Amino acid sequence: MMMRFAERTGLTSDLPKQRYLWTDAFAVCNFLGLAQVTGEEHYTNLALRLVDQVHHVLGTYRADDSRTGWISGLSQQEGETHPTRGGLRIGKALPERGVAEPFDEQLEWRRDGQYFHYLTKWMHALDQVSRWTQQPHLNLWARELAEVAHDAFTRTDRSGRRMVWKMSTDLSRPLVPSMGHHDPLDGFITCVQLQTTKSSSSSKPTEPSLKEAVASFAAMIEGRDWATADPLGLGGLLSDASRVAQLMRLGASAGGDLLEALLVAALQGLSHYARENDSRLPASRRLAFRELGLAIGLSAVEVIKKETETQHRQFSRSAEVQERIEALTPYVTLGSKITSFWLDPEHREIRTWSEHRDINEVMLATSLVPAAFLVLRG
Repeated sequence: MMMRFAERTGLTSDLPKQRYLWTDAFAVCNFLGLAQVTGEEHYTNLALRLVDQVHHVLGTYRADDSRTGWISGLSQQEGETHPTRGGLRIGKALPERGVAEPFDEQLEWRRDGQYFHYLTKWMHALDQVSRWTQQPHLNLWARELAEVAHDAFTRTDRSGRRMVWKMSTDLSRPLVPSMGHHDPLDGFITCVQLQTTKSSSSSKPTEPSLKEAVASFAAMIEGRDWATADPLGLGGLLSDASRVAQLMRLGASAGGDLLEALLVAALQGLSHYARENDSRLPASRRLAFRELGLAIGLSAVEVIKKETETQHRQFSRSAEVQERIEALTPYVTLGSKITSFWLDPEHREIRTWSEHRDINEVMLATSLVPAAFLVLRG
C-alpha cells in the first residue's frame, strides 16, 4: 500500500496543480517514512519537492482570484525566501465566501480560506523534514507560519483570549468565528516542538522565537477538558500526547501534567467510542479518514510508553501516567482492526471512499508506517 501510495502521489513534471494542505502534510511525512523503510533517498527528495510545490500553490492566490502573487503580499523574490509568511490556503474546490455573501454552513465546508488545524499539520510536516534532513530553513518556515497563524487566529474578547476556526485567504477577516476544540492545544504543542528542534547547523534560526505564541496558547489551554468521542479527534489527542512525552526528553517544559490530562481525555473518549461504535457496520456507513486518524493515534501509544519508561523520574505524577498508559494498551488492537478493515479492497469500493479518496489513501498509508509522522528526531 505504501508503494502504491507513492506511485499515486509521485511528483512528476505533469502533476496537477491542485493541492490540499491536510493531505499534503501527511504525504510529506509518508515520503519520509518510505525513505526510512526502503533506504532510498529518492523519497526524501520527493518530500522536499512536495514542500516546494505546496508553497508555490497554496502560498499564492487561486487562479480564479482577482488577486495574484503570494498571499503574504511579499514580492516574488521575498516570497521565495519566506513562503509561509502569509499562511497557506486550505486548497478547497470553491473560492472563499465573499464579504457580501451570506453564510451557508454546508457550502462553507467546500470553500477555500485558511484553517488553523491545517496550518499546524503543515508546521509539523515542515519541522519533521527539517529534523530528518538537517535543513534549518524548513524549521524557520514553520516558525514563521506559526507566528502569522497565532497573530491571525487568536483574539481577545469579553471572555478572554480565544481563537477563530476559519480565516479568509489573506487572513483579513474571520469566515467561521467559533473556536476549534483542540486548536489552542495543537498550537501550544506545535510551537513548543518548533522551539526545541535541534540542528547540526551553527546557523540554526532562533527567530521568530514563538515565546509570545507559546505563552498565549498556554493561557488558553489552562484547565480545559480535551475529551472527545470523535475518532479523528481522539487520534489527535494520542498523537499530541506522544509529542509531549518526546518533547520533555528533548528539553521542553511541556509538562507531565499536560501529558496526564491528554491521556485521561483519550481514555474517556476511547471508552465511549468503543462502547457506542459498532465495528460491524458496513463500510458505507463509516468514514475512513476519521477512523484512520484514530488508528494513527493508537500507534502512538507505544511511543508514549517507551518515552515514559525512560523518563519516569521526570514526571511529577509518574505512577498516574503509567496507570493511564496501561489502561490505554488494550485499545491498541482497535487501531490494527481499523487499518485491516480499510485495506480490504472491497471496503474501498464505496462512494464515501471515492469521494474522499486522497485523504483516505494518504491516512491509510500513514497508519501502515506511522513513525515519520509520530516520532520526533533529535
